[in-house]
Amino acid sequence: MKYKVNDGCIGCGVCEATCPEVFTLVDGVAVASKDPVPAECEGSAAEACENCPVGVIEEA
Repeated sequence: MKYKVNDGCIGCGVCEATCPEVFTLVDGVAVASKDPVPAECEGSAAEACENCPVGVIEEA
């Protein structure tokens, strides 16, 4: 499974705080790793997706 961050990210950092193994902030917006989510991070990555306040994270 992979995730992508669509346009509209407000750079709040919720995803990075929830799952730093997958999400990072670059130039004020979130970026998802291009690599598949490690099995041990799937739960926290899904939580980051669900908790995005503007709903711009989706499975890729």
